[in-house]
Amino acid sequence: MRRPSFVLLAPVVACLGLLTACGSDDPEPAEDACSWMPGSGPVAKDVDAPAEDAEPAETAVITFAQGDVTVTLDPEARCAATSFTSLAEQGYFDDGPCSRVSDPSAVPYGIVQCGDPTGTGGSGPGYTFADELEGDEAYPRGTVAMANAGPDTNGSQFFLNFDDSDFPSDYTVFGTIDEAGLEVLDEVAAVGAQGGAPDGPPAEPIVIESVSVP
Repeated sequence: MRRPSFVLLAPVVACLGLLTACGSDDPEPAEDACSWMPGSGPVAKDVDAPAEDAEPAETAVITFAQGDVTVTLDPEARCAATSFTSLAEQGYFDDGPCSRVSDPSAVPYGIVQCGDPTGTGGSGPGYTFADELEGDEAYPRGTVAMANAGPDTNGSQFFLNFDDSDFPSDYTVFGTIDEAGLEVLDEVAAVGAQGGAPDGPPAEPIVIESVSVP
């Protein structure tokens, strides 16, 4: 499947692309355990990679000014869910502007992309980890998935699907948003992209106030 074209999110970010997040050039894939590999892109905040015995939370609450978006984390995507949990516990996402929003009436996807506290879409947590893919991933409304810059370059960036999104099965799905959260997400996404673009930086700031886990 051909990827949709991408609207540039920052004037100078070398690793941007579709659902881009900076990562290492050649990480080794995880096997039985999650492997946290050094990342090559800019580090947004100083945080630690998850501990060896780290486990994912069952749920996470992403708080925007418009309200709370509750995500049920998928234990089958253990590394992605564990990393997300660890970053949330360290306050990595707090007060972080989201870098991208799309208009599903103009492009075949409806997403809000977050997870880079600089708001540029070009930074990460200083580590990457391998994809967790079955090959038949889909991205309907309500799914949460990792953004990446190519195979096995997951870091901290993720996208929230407020509409069905037609992407290739290249992005690890690690959570599902509840119905109340989707109503909030619709309000969040309603700001649209700058200049009425079909996809790009939000026209008004979209900021994650906090991400909390039980």
